[in-house]
Amino acid sequence: MNDCLFCKIIKGEIPAEKLYEDEKVLAFLDIRPVNSGHTLVIPKTHATNVLESSDRDIHEVMAVIRKITPGILLAIGADGFNLGMNTKPAAGQVIFHTHFHIMPRFKEDGYELWHGKQASGEEIAKVGQQIRENL
Repeated sequence: MNDCLFCKIIKGEIPAEKLYEDEKVLAFLDIRPVNSGHTLVIPKTHATNVLESSDRDIHEVMAVIRKITPGILLAIGADGFNLGMNTKPAAGQVIFHTHFHIMPRFKEDGYELWHGKQASGEEIAKVGQQIRENL
């Protein structure tokens, strides 16, 4: 945790363009934005990812996301937003502190959504059963 970039931002050891802060949550602009206004929202309590964060911390973060997103969109004139989270390296997580991305979107920004693959009914049923067995 001592080497965690986001923990250092929380402690004020590394500068960040803070948009919102309370006792539990911090929101700040991403230094490598997808689009202008790209914001990171993090719990102040360190956890490696969302699966390790407490329910309370996730609830607090989501409440802040709902609170600040309209202002972000209005400020930059965005048409919408994506809410993202990368969990574990295979999904692109590079900073191992729970964080959500608010990524403002514009109709003509050139970004696309994921490309889905067609799955058979049998495959969907099999995967559904496997997941239910592991819940």
